[in-house]
Amino acid sequence: MAKQGLREPFLEFMRYGLVGGLAFLIDTGTLFVCKEFFFSQMGETGTYIATAIGFVIGLIFNYIFSIIFVFKNGKEKVRGKQTQSFLIFGAIGAIGLVLTELGMMAGITLVGDAHYLAIKVVVAALVLFWNYIARKVTIFKQ
Repeated sequence: MAKQGLREPFLEFMRYGLVGGLAFLIDTGTLFVCKEFFFSQMGETGTYIATAIGFVIGLIFNYIFSIIFVFKNGKEKVRGKQTQSFLIFGAIGAIGLVLTELGMMAGITLVGDAHYLAIKVVVAALVLFWNYIARKVTIFKQ
């Protein structure tokens, strides 16, 4: 009985990890493509613009696939409230972005810039939990 009760939340979190990982790749890939091919002559300003575009594209992907694939009955939960749920989803994502930046700053301060990719992996894993719990409680609650 206990095994069955834990199975669905575990599978849901695994689906969330898969969708979040794909959103991370889409976000990062969009950032790279925009920066290298569209904003390469703009220096840091181009990086900031490309980062924002990647964030928005990744967020939209994550929202759609969270409804379709991650959270059971997600379509019914947000039906008629798409704008409201997307704004909450986006606000949670923006908090996650701030947490990521703060985590990166702390990690670089502690271990140095040479390890920024390892720091990013650790920070992304921690922020994944924030995003999942916050979205589960606010948007996709039972």
